[in-house]
Amino acid sequence: MYRRPDTRRAILIPLLAVAATLMLLGSFLVGPAAISLTRLWSALLGSGDPVATAILFDLRLPRAILGLAVGGMLGLAGAVLQGYLRNPLAEPSVLGASNAAALGAVGALYFGFSDLHVLVLPLMAIGGSIVALASLFALAGRSQSPLSLILAGIALSTLAGAGISLALNLSPNPFAAMEITTWLLGSLENRSIEHVWLAVPCVVLGSGLLLLDGRSLDALSLGEDSAQALGVNLRRTRIRLLLGISIGVGGAVAVSGSIGFVGLIVPHLIRPLTDRSPSAILLPSFLAGAVLLTGADTGVRLIPTNNELKLGIVTAFLGVPVFLAHLLKERRVW
Repeated sequence: MYRRPDTRRAILIPLLAVAATLMLLGSFLVGPAAISLTRLWSALLGSGDPVATAILFDLRLPRAILGLAVGGMLGLAGAVLQGYLRNPLAEPSVLGASNAAALGAVGALYFGFSDLHVLVLPLMAIGGSIVALASLFALAGRSQSPLSLILAGIALSTLAGAGISLALNLSPNPFAAMEITTWLLGSLENRSIEHVWLAVPCVVLGSGLLLLDGRSLDALSLGEDSAQALGVNLRRTRIRLLLGISIGVGGAVAVSGSIGFVGLIVPHLIRPLTDRSPSAILLPSFLAGAVLLTGADTGVRLIPTNNELKLGIVTAFLGVPVFLAHLLKERRVW
């Protein structure tokens, strides 16, 4: 029997794309220095005054691009993991990717390697994520069960968290500890175009790998045996998903620091607007994550404080009540 398409679902992606564009524009306009839309437009066309051009291209453009890329990657990773592990509480930190990347960055700060070049810290963060991926394969072995991945990921995440705590405890001076703590709180402040060139390729590659497996995630929702009967190669699927999360999340966390709750709450916000199949929420979760993080990053610049609030704090305050509200509303229908 013919069923009329759900108009709400059909316009979801275009609406999210428009929202992301508006958030990008808002990120250009908001900052300590008030710059009109006309001056910004002139700067974009290459005919603006030097001050507006410097503020736009050196400060606000990199920050806006990173907000979209990092938020999108975290939202997509959360949607993929919740579908693959069949666990509504799954997010990138479940597999240890976020904490391992954070540990790599903390190592760069602790040993002073970050002073050598601006890219040393993010590169070490990506290296930490890759090491975690290799360790995850070693711990999980040949098992195809998501439970083995969860347990191995929890072990790696706990170990990475202990390493971070050890670095803070043994920090040679309070200034180093403060620098590490500040980075762990998460922020896009003072990011440059070099950070964009590092993070965006990682996010593009990681997102591409994750978006390839939408049909496999749908099949896995029926269980491993049913998925294999439908022709899904579980080992190859797992390799692609873990590589995508490791590369994408590693690159994102490398430039933004630890930002929580985006990967957890975004899929829950998107799922009621779709048919609830894992593949249907992947691209919308990427766009919604981009909107959420860019909006939060713009919001921290509007709050009148002596020091700009860290983005990880804002997303936590936003995420907890939203997640609890959806948990109470949909606890029977996930």
